[in-house]
Amino acid sequence: VLGAKVFFILSGFVQQALLPRFIGRAGWGALAVVMAPANIVNNVVVAGSTQSASRAVAGGPGREEEAQRAAMRVHVPLALGAGVLFGAAALPIAAFEHAPYIAAPLAMMSAVLFFYGLYAPLIGMLNGRGLFVKQATLDVVFATMRTVGLLGVGWLFVRRGLSGEMGSTVGFALAALAIALIAGAMVRAASRGGARAESGGDVLRGARYAAVLFPLALAQFFTNALMQVDIMLLGRFLHGSAPSAKSADEWVAAYRACQLFAFLPYQLLLSLTQILFPMLARAKAEGSAADVREYVARGSRLGAIAMGAMVGVIAGMPETAIRFAYDPDTAARGASTLRVLALGQGAFAMLGIGCTVLSSLGRERTSATLTATAAACAAAACAFVVPAQSFGAGQLRATAFCVAGVLAVALAVCAVLVTRVAGSFVPLLSVARVGAALAVTVALGARIPAVSRLYAPAVGLGLAGVYVVVLAVSREIGLADLRWAVAAFRKR
Repeated sequence: VLGAKVFFILSGFVQQALLPRFIGRAGWGALAVVMAPANIVNNVVVAGSTQSASRAVAGGPGREEEAQRAAMRVHVPLALGAGVLFGAAALPIAAFEHAPYIAAPLAMMSAVLFFYGLYAPLIGMLNGRGLFVKQATLDVVFATMRTVGLLGVGWLFVRRGLSGEMGSTVGFALAALAIALIAGAMVRAASRGGARAESGGDVLRGARYAAVLFPLALAQFFTNALMQVDIMLLGRFLHGSAPSAKSADEWVAAYRACQLFAFLPYQLLLSLTQILFPMLARAKAEGSAADVREYVARGSRLGAIAMGAMVGVIAGMPETAIRFAYDPDTAARGASTLRVLALGQGAFAMLGIGCTVLSSLGRERTSATLTATAAACAAAACAFVVPAQSFGAGQLRATAFCVAGVLAVALAVCAVLVTRVAGSFVPLLSVARVGAALAVTVALGARIPAVSRLYAPAVGLGLAGVYVVVLAVSREIGLADLRWAVAAFRKR
């Protein structure tokens, strides 16, 4: 499953790097504006449906098929409702963005939402049955089909003089339909071949199932809203002040390129949160406050070190990083924005760890409230600051500063809350050392001129080496950390 998730992330990176070449930079920018609201709903549907269906099936041993039917009775109407509501919102969203030409692609995304709403619980059922290889296979197959659909169908539309963003959404919808059909067939085959137990466990259905599903979905909604609110508002302000729609979309594309790199620390640290969550939940259930403090301190410290390494490299070589995947003009437009946004999203990655700790220890509402407040503050800051800036680069930088500032404050609040609940978070001495290593790495990187993609890996490795050396000299990392990592790997 981990391998499949890595493949999914890498395929998404390749897909975003190639889209400007297949549908044009302006088309990719328009597609980014389409995907932003769709991804909020998509990610909520996927995470909430997968986890709730998995719990329902795993909680009813011997009655898996009954649990599957109960889950689908909830998810089919929900998927249909999500698709219909998003389709109805296509015109208002396009009007809000001052981009009427994205209404049709937005409407097409309603089909994607419907098929996702069917596919996600099917994946959860395989997970609940412990069929991880089948689950991973579907993830890999879908990542491949999604990439082919977005790129291939988008390119065919452009070749025929049609909208590239419309073609890409059509390709996305076809891939989602295909994977939903494949997943359904796989779940049916697993049901026929599965052994039946003599006595079964409880099966979640109706209100009890909804009680599991909706808190998960709500928490995901606020997290994804925080990730997408900046580009949604930026798209509105750019389209409202641009000399042409194409010009606005090209600047949106530059910001989307920045997001692609800035989100990497959060995406890669998700694996840490998935390990930390069950460890903390078990320690809490066993009443071991000392174990909770140790897990939180160690996990958050390791997360901070890993975050600092990734952010230091990205913020230290922003133009070179963007050049690695995109053209020099896009890199020049987004370089100063990426430096700020990378630092802000580093804070977001640590906020994700903190919110995981709160949720693991029974403070789900606190976590959701913090994320929701941060999303609202980011939206308010962007709405107040960005429209007053000059078109293009000024608006991009202002958006990045607003988001980074809000995320920094949210992380500080989260650190206080986690310390009160768990008794620890990242040790203050580690914060100082990681901060110093990050500052040195970024300052050194800022003195290195942008290089081509051929030399980008060497520059990145060099900056990462500087970061590690500073941590080693300051004694933040040493042989004890290496021995602990080796022991943890052997125990795994």
